[in-house]
Amino acid sequence: MTFTLPGFDLAKFIRETLAEDLGEGLPGGGHDVTSESVIPAGARFAGVMDSRDAITVAGLPLAEAFFRHLDPGCTIETLVHDGDKVPAGTDLMRIEGLARALLTAERSALNIVQHLSGIATLTQAYVTAMRGPGGNPACTLLDTRKTIPGLRFLEKYATRQGGAQNHRMGLWDAAMIKDNHVAVAGSVGEAVRRAREAGVARIICEVDRLDQIEPALAAGAHHLLLDNMDPATLAEAVAIVAGRVPTEASGGVNLDTIAAKAASGVDYISVGRLTQSAPAADIGLDFTPL
Repeated sequence: MTFTLPGFDLAKFIRETLAEDLGEGLPGGGHDVTSESVIPAGARFAGVMDSRDAITVAGLPLAEAFFRHLDPGCTIETLVHDGDKVPAGTDLMRIEGLARALLTAERSALNIVQHLSGIATLTQAYVTAMRGPGGNPACTLLDTRKTIPGLRFLEKYATRQGGAQNHRMGLWDAAMIKDNHVAVAGSVGEAVRRAREAGVARIICEVDRLDQIEPALAAGAHHLLLDNMDPATLAEAVAIVAGRVPTEASGGVNLDTIAAKAASGVDYISVGRLTQSAPAADIGLDFTPL
């Protein structure tokens, strides 16, 4: 199973994650004490990874990469695919190979599938709430930069598996003018003007008051982030913008509020908790000696 993401080095991630668990470079480190002392070198295992929760799956190709890194000859059968929605009790993957290697890779493989599936599952819940009764089927859910350092590409991959789109990937691919930028620049219009004069191709401007909308648009903002507005104020803001640029609601969004915010007519809703607060999915792996 091939897994590639622009900007993400899979081989490096696998090596560094396993090195951390094995304690490479530390006194006495560099090996799995338990497996080496308890499991015979030639012993073989067969196992099944399964979900105890109803989830949206994400991360199976990474789990496979962990197992194959330590046992290139292992046999792996992937039973579902990333992005699939499965009920509790679903078998996700069957594995057969060298017991020591599979046990050494087990926790790293499970950690990443549990974490990414948790993000994908929470994301899917937000998409459902946003587009369901009282919501807006045309609204698009966005993630944010509120990610764990080092895991951004993977976490944003997981939100895509759950039905969201990625906001900007980092500080480099769009300007996002927020209140602190405005405070230094002096005004919304001045901040946007400076970004335009600097040749920035995509300028997102946060506004938290209706009277900031026209100055931001007049200065050349390409996208307005309507921050911490209630649904009625969002609807008023959308009417003022009148389709001139895309609008995005942000702040105060949870599963109880997202439908009403979407119904205001905004094009996008961004939610930081997709990556910041998603609980890990309950996924296990049970082996049987061969």
